[in-house]
Amino acid sequence: MDLYATVRELIDLRSFSNLWYWIGLAVIWSSASHWVLGVPLDMIQRAKKRGGEAMDDLQALTRISCNRILYISSVSGLWLLGFSCFVLTGLAMLGFYYNVEFAQAVFLLLFPMSIVGLISISTARLIDEKKPEGLALVKHLMRHRIYVQLLGVLSIFTTAMWGMAQNMNYSVLFN
Repeated sequence: MDLYATVRELIDLRSFSNLWYWIGLAVIWSSASHWVLGVPLDMIQRAKKRGGEAMDDLQALTRISCNRILYISSVSGLWLLGFSCFVLTGLAMLGFYYNVEFAQAVFLLLFPMSIVGLISISTARLIDEKKPEGLALVKHLMRHRIYVQLLGVLSIFTTAMWGMAQNMNYSVLFN
């Protein structure tokens, strides 16, 4: 019986009381903060510090990533927007109107990440228009990273507060 209780607790669908949900939240936001428009942070820091070939590599990878983001948004942007709005609206309705905790948890993961996607498209367009080089490019990428980090802090705080409220409501109702 001990094994059954352990397994049941490990895969519990009450998301906000599940350790795996919080680990996933931390991994998602650390990855979003580390990969700036598809460029790893260490590459940006190395290019800023050393310049030369590292800066050339950074400019090439940023150009490739920005072109890819802009191509995807121009070819299938409206379809992605419509599908994303459909999914987010469905999750919001299930989660907050019908009070399905799993849908609330997924919504609190996906909604801020959709905003990160919009910020990424905006930054890619800005870089494509201005075509900055060297330290100006590093400045654009680091500004994008700061925006993502601020959104991540706000998102994690909001999710933690909502999760605590849900856990307290659940413990009051069932204890």
